[in-house]
Amino acid sequence: MNNRNQSRHSNKKGRAGSRDRAVQAVVDAPVQKNDEVVVDIVGLTHDGEGVGRTDGYTLFIQGALPGERVRAKVMKVKKAYGYARLEELLDASVDRVVPVCGIYDKCGGCQLQHMDYAAQLNWKRQHVVDALERIGKLQIAGGEAAGAGVVVHPTVGMSEPWRYRNKAQVPVGISAGEGELIAGFYAKGSHRIIDTDECHIQHDRNDEVVRIVKAIGRELGVSAYNEETGQGLLRHVMTRTGFVSGEIMIVLVTNGRKLPQAERWVERIREALPEVKSIVQNVNTRETNVIFGDETKVLWGSEVIYDELDGIRFAISARSFYQVNPAQTVELYRKAVDYAQLAGTESVIDAYCGIGTISLFLARKAGRVYGVEIVPEAIEDAKRNAELNGITNASFEAGPAEVVIPRWREEGIIPDVIVVDPPRKGCDPALLDTILKMQPERVVYVSCNPSTLARDLRTLEDGGYRTVEVTPVDMFPWTSHVESVVWMKRAD
Repeated sequence: MNNRNQSRHSNKKGRAGSRDRAVQAVVDAPVQKNDEVVVDIVGLTHDGEGVGRTDGYTLFIQGALPGERVRAKVMKVKKAYGYARLEELLDASVDRVVPVCGIYDKCGGCQLQHMDYAAQLNWKRQHVVDALERIGKLQIAGGEAAGAGVVVHPTVGMSEPWRYRNKAQVPVGISAGEGELIAGFYAKGSHRIIDTDECHIQHDRNDEVVRIVKAIGRELGVSAYNEETGQGLLRHVMTRTGFVSGEIMIVLVTNGRKLPQAERWVERIREALPEVKSIVQNVNTRETNVIFGDETKVLWGSEVIYDELDGIRFAISARSFYQVNPAQTVELYRKAVDYAQLAGTESVIDAYCGIGTISLFLARKAGRVYGVEIVPEAIEDAKRNAELNGITNASFEAGPAEVVIPRWREEGIIPDVIVVDPPRKGCDPALLDTILKMQPERVVYVSCNPSTLARDLRTLEDGGYRTVEVTPVDMFPWTSHVESVVWMKRAD
């Protein structure tokens, strides 16, 4: 048997083995698909699903809360766990509330509208604690060794946790019935669009923009992009609203450079929305679920809108990363500055600096701030934002942090504090290694993912740092997401 045939034979055996194991897993499980079972809910997953137990077997059940007993229908079975659909509440949690949103059970945007807000804040803190203990192997203060360990503060919540998002980006499609242009949010676990005119976590002006753009698209006979065929024009509508400035940006993401009746688009939008400052087209012709393409052009008005955070003014372009919850962003960044413990003379490096948001907060209290970001357009925005605010003690450079920061060190830039605000995947290992080599007195870690945060803290702890405090911040009420700010200091 030649190598190619042998490989093919092995693959067939592997696939057959996989099928056999899958069948065996179903046989071994105490429940089978389509069974209806009574389940006690003992916790929540990081995605906000209820974790249930029946005969010692784990079932994940969307919409169930800890402390509840439910009747559920088994939908999928694996050897160690399965998934079930909530059919009936037998014993409801005291934390259960009626969701405000009429399509909450269909839309995948929120996961916790059925849970009391105070209970959400408690769960989010516990989610962070669990990750730090389980993944980071950190001792949490208040545990068995009272007075020792990492202090994890209560989650910083919102007094009014609705209408907090300054940006909406909604997919566009065609309704199944009338073939009418629709725009809204994807149903849970699918790319089926639920037509939506109101979202309770969006600024009400964003809702208005989406309704108006949909109506104009229908009026002009615009075709919607079809993911399966790759045909059709309008893919997404994105809108930003400045909470302080009131300025509005609208971005039409199209499957092609030509936008028929572009002048009419502009005219109709301006008639309906006098506050609009920027109307932009982004071109994305790729077969991808990534929203934006590489080409962006202004159809009318400015290429940016302006808004403020804690008195700092920011210019925001179509593709700028700008936190979507401005009120909680201020809380998050103020805490980061507190943890940096700046007296006015320190050198600070802001890795993953984006458009300079944290950098400019830091610059008001530091001696010098150096920001690095891999996206060149974001660095141009950061420079513009520093100039816009008359901030002269912050400088910015484009490139990978793990490459730029070691070069800065060779040039004599020795930071007292390094601040990191990485994406969900956490810090690049090379950046963590660079931090350990540079040995700043303090590290401030801003995280949007407790699991990768805990992993990275373990690396820094093993390298000679001590985690002192963690403050979770609820940037996204009614969802399962939580941000955290961490203060670390050198152990010596």
